[in-house]
Amino acid sequence: MAATVVNKCLSPLTLLTRRLSVPEFFSQCCYHQKVVDHYENPRNVGTLDKRSKKVGTGLVGAPACGDVMKLQIEVDDDGKIVDARFKTFGCGSAIASSSLATEWIKGKSVGEARSIKNTDIAKELCLPPVKLHCSMLAEDAIKAALADYQLKQQDDQQVVAQASN
Repeated sequence: MAATVVNKCLSPLTLLTRRLSVPEFFSQCCYHQKVVDHYENPRNVGTLDKRSKKVGTGLVGAPACGDVMKLQIEVDDDGKIVDARFKTFGCGSAIASSSLATEWIKGKSVGEARSIKNTDIAKELCLPPVKLHCSMLAEDAIKAALADYQLKQQDDQQVVAQASN
């Protein structure tokens, strides 16, 4: 099988002229350049203050592969996502999916962010079928962060209502 991948991905001349390290081999063969770019230069890595009422946190995982993704959003008073951060423990496709998701949701309204689908992420990153679960995790993380944000807003409204009674 390895020979098939080598023949498919690299020209014989390349194999004769130099040896590729394992990371170089995978970045040349197995991942699309967009995945490699987001993996090597991830955007928006970090955390936001989870105690803030304006921050929603989504934590999701895939037991089958062990990927874990935390995605956070910060929403302004107008319902616009002004910042997004992520931390992902997983493969290059999971990290790339998280990175792309944070780029896409910044500047969107809460409703617009909810419309981002895993198929859009997978298509943009050219993920192979065996890596589609990574884009599904990213969509789930977005939805979980939005749900957490909305729950905080409901709790805040209930406190205000109780105070006014």
